[in-house]
Amino acid sequence: MAERSLKASQKGIQLAKQALTSKRLFQKDLIGLVCQSRQPISKFFTGKPVDREIFVGICERLSLKWQDIAELPPVDELTKVEDNTFDINTLVKEVREKIKPLIEERCGTMRVLDMTQPIGLNDIYTNVNILEKITGRRRLGIDELLQQCTSDDFNHFGLVKNTEKRFPALEAVDKYSKLMILGKPGAGKTTFLKYLAIQCIRGEFQAERVPIFVTLKDFAEAINKPGLLEYITEHTIEGISKKRHFVKKEFITSIQDVITHSKALFLLDGLDEVKEEDSKRVLREIRDFSNHFQNNNFVMTCRIAAREYTFEKFTEVEVADFDDGQIATFTTNWFKGKPVKPETFIQRLHDNNRIQELAASPLLLTLLCLAFEESGDFPANRSELYKEGLDALLKKWDAKRGIQRDQVYKRLSVQRKEDLLSKIALTTFERGDYFFKQKIAEQYITEYIRNLSGASTDEEALQVDSEEVLRSIEHHHGLVVARAKGIYSFSHLTFHEYFAAREIVFVKQSSEEVLNDLVVHIVEKRWREVFLLAIGMSPNADRLLLLMKDKVDTILAEDEYLQKLLMWSNKKSIAVDLDYKNAIKRAFYFAFIITHETGIPGICLGITSSFLNRIIFKSERYTSNFILEYFKIEKQVSERYINFTLIDIICPDFIEEDIDYESILLLALSPETEKSLLQLQKQLPTLNVKTNLFKKWWKINGQDWTEKFISVINKYHNSIDTHWQFTQQQNNLIHQYHDASVLLMECLNSNCYVSYEVRQYIEDTLLLPIAKIKPYQQ
Repeated sequence: MAERSLKASQKGIQLAKQALTSKRLFQKDLIGLVCQSRQPISKFFTGKPVDREIFVGICERLSLKWQDIAELPPVDELTKVEDNTFDINTLVKEVREKIKPLIEERCGTMRVLDMTQPIGLNDIYTNVNILEKITGRRRLGIDELLQQCTSDDFNHFGLVKNTEKRFPALEAVDKYSKLMILGKPGAGKTTFLKYLAIQCIRGEFQAERVPIFVTLKDFAEAINKPGLLEYITEHTIEGISKKRHFVKKEFITSIQDVITHSKALFLLDGLDEVKEEDSKRVLREIRDFSNHFQNNNFVMTCRIAAREYTFEKFTEVEVADFDDGQIATFTTNWFKGKPVKPETFIQRLHDNNRIQELAASPLLLTLLCLAFEESGDFPANRSELYKEGLDALLKKWDAKRGIQRDQVYKRLSVQRKEDLLSKIALTTFERGDYFFKQKIAEQYITEYIRNLSGASTDEEALQVDSEEVLRSIEHHHGLVVARAKGIYSFSHLTFHEYFAAREIVFVKQSSEEVLNDLVVHIVEKRWREVFLLAIGMSPNADRLLLLMKDKVDTILAEDEYLQKLLMWSNKKSIAVDLDYKNAIKRAFYFAFIITHETGIPGICLGITSSFLNRIIFKSERYTSNFILEYFKIEKQVSERYINFTLIDIICPDFIEEDIDYESILLLALSPETEKSLLQLQKQLPTLNVKTNLFKKWWKINGQDWTEKFISVINKYHNSIDTHWQFTQQQNNLIHQYHDASVLLMECLNSNCYVSYEVRQYIEDTLLLPIAKIKPYQQ
């Protein structure tokens, strides 16, 4: 019914009187409980219209369902179509035509975070996938969850991956007439509902229905607390009136007819956004409404872990994170017609797997696009980018939409929540617990909140509070999420690492003890991002960088043979008169030896093939692979490669496309070898290698020339002034030293604050033996 009043049927009056008797009440006893005067009570029991809220209140007081008492026509009677007098399909077309401008206006655009203007939904929309099994309800153990992650290569630790089968969300809407879509904050739930409304009104999806979009927060806060049917009718009429400046009285009846004849697609958005005080009433309205008009289609959205809602006839599914294809589609749409190319964004995303991890969330992907659009790149200091993402989840996302969440624990401000998450993050990260049981998380929370001013001293009360706080953090912000029943993790490994670094820098104030505990992990891959973030967050990174440098130097300090290797690299760098920093030259010789002897991977270039390309043929047109394949000498001459990782880290501009190969070769080749190769060059005809004349020359002279060339290279390989052979233990130490040095230089070259003196000291002493470092320290 669209009216503000309801009246009891004769059967309903009998049931109400029976309820009065069973409860030993009189009609006058209801005065003051549900209203302040006798008149509405009298009207109720005589079958006259009564204000809807009072009517429902009387029924609740008597423990009756108002639908059983009110005089409502049964659905099956309303849905009968009378021949030649009523055509529901024609009516649906008329209603769709009237509400189309309203749906286009309310659902056709989106605007989130710091977007300066709305964007057309179809211009940015990316198809949504769903999981039919709710992630947090899976019965898996921690060991099983770890098996789903590629933990052997920590740089690709896939905490955000879900192995459950994914389905297009549109298929789920078609499959289930009543669907509850659950998802983390910013997962794209509202955007999907808006897309459904637009697709439906444009005839692309369920064109035989009328889409009705309801923001449940607005319904809950509507003046006079109308019923859902009344709100839908009035809200629709209000919108059409603004568009058309008139409304036919028959339109109210038309909307009701569409609903009673089961031709509506109800899109109920944001159940979690309803305030606690309105929750009971709204839940009751939705249940009653969806039961009474059960043959319509319903799609409702809600955040995961919002509350323990029960809608028995609704099928629950979960919004899946974006995969690589969805990220690419969204990005292409976002940057269409803008100076920044989507390919550039995607490539930079692939270059940084931690940032790419965040892109699985549509909200955070939007944030990344906004940040990238400003400067054409991500910030050099990634901690600033992550802080912005956390602010979006902790504060902006709800605030921008005017949503005030119920504070479960009043003393937990945003800062306190960050401090709590930081404590949990560092504690679990130190233990290697990327997944942790709910009880463990609640223990951490209990330990934290018991120290807050005014906290309860009752252990049972603290336990209840900790359960609520954990659920609140998951529901409100999505930073800690259930990965299986009773098992949690941070939503992204990136946030786990960020909060661990935050605990070190801001909560524990970078104390000497804490920093010493941190640098112990400098050789562990999984701590790499924590070091980079801690350096980026530090107001002054001098102390941490110096401790890192000392730790790097100690790795090879006790091995005399490896100290000799560093001494040799230093001597070779001093002997070569080239305009490069000594650290770069030391890195070259160090890399030259360890790449051959230990197989440390890196940016590799074949010395010989580079020489062929750039010096002998003086051409950039031929790749080294082509030359080597043409001369059939690849196996013999490309055995030695140079690892440029350290060089690139020391001087980021050194390794570019226009790299000075001739200068690099002068570092590697002895004067005698260079002279011999240049003599061989003079023997080659000045012809394009692809021409028949060259091929003819090569057929006659090629074998002899190749043998001379290989002889020179083999002689050079055997003439290195020191032959190095390492034990397995020494190989392991060299690997650790190499990786720790790379990390140190990455931290130094990040956008951190470090004094000139400390920067110079680290660069001057990099890859030096201990004996050569001591004078600098003095």
